[in-house]
Amino acid sequence: MKIQASAEDYLEAILVLQERGKVRAIDIANHMSFSKPTISIKMKQFRDNGYITLEADRTIHLTDKGAEIATRIHERHNLLVKVLTAIGVNESQAREDACKIEHNISETTFECIKKFYDGLKFPEQ
Repeated sequence: MKIQASAEDYLEAILVLQERGKVRAIDIANHMSFSKPTISIKMKQFRDNGYITLEADRTIHLTDKGAEIATRIHERHNLLVKVLTAIGVNESQAREDACKIEHNISETTFECIKKFYDGLKFPEQ
């Protein structure tokens, strides 16, 4: 299941916002610094393609299909930030770079990085 990086970013944003509570288009717009009309257009596309549902109160929910993509990207992002900061990249730069890498890295390479990182021992912080 391959979708564009920008779509993955939207779905990841919905996942992150859902962890905090109800999600509406304005929440996504604020989180991603996009206009509400831009978000509304994208949410219609997502609804039409089965990535989200939109409730009567305008609350947005990820479908299983959307959640699968969002969770995968979010896991990649979080692990890549950890790896980059562990090798000395400052956190701000690590977050920025992780956003770029998370969409293009192969599943095989990501799994190897994950296995390698999980095998390392880091001092308690």
